Amino acid sequence: MSSSSKLKFDIDLYQQELAYLVNIDSSSSEPVGSDKVADFFKKQYEQLGWQVESLNLAPSIGHCLKITNGPASHYDVLLLAHLDTVFPLGTAAKRPFSLEGNRAMGPGVIDCKGGALSALHVLRAMHKQGQLKDKHICVFLNTDHEGIGSCYSKTVNQDLSKVSDCVLVLECARANGNLVYQRKGIARYHLTVKGRSAHAGVDYENGRNAIEELAHWIIALQGATDLSKETTVNVGLVEGGTVINAVPGLAKAAVDVRYYDKTEITRIEELMEELKAHPHVPDTQVKIEGGITRPPMLPSEKTGQLMKLIETQGKRVGVTFGWTASGGGSDGSFSADAGAPTIDGMGPIGGGAHTDGEYMEWDSVIPRAKLLNAVLEEILHGK
Repeated sequence: MSSSSKLKFDIDLYQQELAYLVNIDSSSSEPVGSDKVADFFKKQYEQLGWQVESLNLAPSIGHCLKITNGPASHYDVLLLAHLDTVFPLGTAAKRPFSLEGNRAMGPGVIDCKGGALSALHVLRAMHKQGQLKDKHICVFLNTDHEGIGSCYSKTVNQDLSKVSDCVLVLECARANGNLVYQRKGIARYHLTVKGRSAHAGVDYENGRNAIEELAHWIIALQGATDLSKETTVNVGLVEGGTVINAVPGLAKAAVDVRYYDKTEITRIEELMEELKAHPHVPDTQVKIEGGITRPPMLPSEKTGQLMKLIETQGKRVGVTFGWTASGGGSDGSFSADAGAPTIDGMGPIGGGAHTDGEYMEWDSVIPRAKLLNAVLEEILHGK
């Protein structure tokens, strides 16, 4: 009998610890809460005798953790998760952790505190069973994922990925149970249009309407969406003007681009430069800021091999799932871009991320932990 089928998983302790973590506000921009969550994991891994390095990558975020079961220059597997959430201070007090029927609720319950905690329980069990002897594991937990795009931690992620045989990301499995093998890249742009303010009644002709110029950009950028290539362009934020009877001299917009093909970014950036060079409203200028925030997570031949390994172990432990390509961002994008075969969605099943309805399917916790256990066992001992 394999060790994964004998996995000892204390669901009561898991519930207690998950409630503790979920009830801590850990917004990306509030390092105090993220530090508290990180301290929990630091203490738990240190109790196993593992080495935990606290990384203070920026004063505006909580400390990130590089966790290893011993010194190594190369890792058999790298596990990734984030400890921050999108929710502002006070959210946990308004809707703390709850378990109602088969659903656990609360901010960050599956995005991504539940997955990070599941990995801790699995690794703790494997460590105590002697399954990790002479094997090299690294867990990297960051606190700048949500809203910040992992801008501080991505270099650490990629450096670790380059010296790891494979990467498992502990985001939740999709609501239908699927794992994620591919993700779109993300680019973000901020546009600032400068025109000329003027009285709309007395001096209209002397004004240069920045909102009018921006309107032409919006139509052109939205039209740059190419669904045949699964490229989407979304102008998601717009602001401009001061009062109704003044020609607006300033307007701004924020643009989100999702893509698989990197040449699509070149196409869209060339479109913006063309619009900038030939304004529709004379004497207006546009400042373009931004660029790629996450590369696409694209499967390689080795990714395909990892997928087959996970499928085999899923059948062995009785966990059924399919594969999903996602448009959402993940730290797995950085590891895949660094060349490491990467699979995402290795946490429990859940949905409603970034909303008041975020939930975890409680009866998925143990089966998905068994799947993670089985996959780790095969990666480490099936060579």
